[in-house]
Amino acid sequence: MSVHGEKAYQAFLKGYNCAQSVVVAFASEMGLTEDQALRMSAGFGGGMGRLREVCGAFSGMVFVLGALYGSTDPAQKTALYTEVQALAAQYRQENGGNSIVCRELLGLKQAEGSPVASPRTPEYYKKRPCPQLVRLAADLMEQYIDAHPLPDPA
Repeated sequence: MSVHGEKAYQAFLKGYNCAQSVVVAFASEMGLTEDQALRMSAGFGGGMGRLREVCGAFSGMVFVLGALYGSTDPAQKTALYTEVQALAAQYRQENGGNSIVCRELLGLKQAEGSPVASPRTPEYYKKRPCPQLVRLAADLMEQYIDAHPLPDPA
């Protein structure tokens, strides 16, 4: 377990969504305040606004990757997309070969059809893989950063 993994896990237990939990764990590395990180990533939770599409924890990883390694040069898209796909494969493998799709990770056949977030109760935390998935996503992102050092800001 990494420092960032623990931060993400604790953020989720405080009530933040999966994407927010991962992104806020890396706020300082991105040069953001926690408030900025939480606001910017708020809509990515629940598989994009509770549509149950791409997992919020994985979306949080992509957010951090883009903030730290993205480019304004359109010619660099392929390089970033290659890294996103590699992280997706690693995330799938580490979560049991499952998916990066929220509803599949939750065992749902379809989205609930409601934008209303589920209440955070002890039962919620017992039946959801989300706390472990945000920890996994942040752990993987920390490993990525360790393997791909950022240039020192000049």
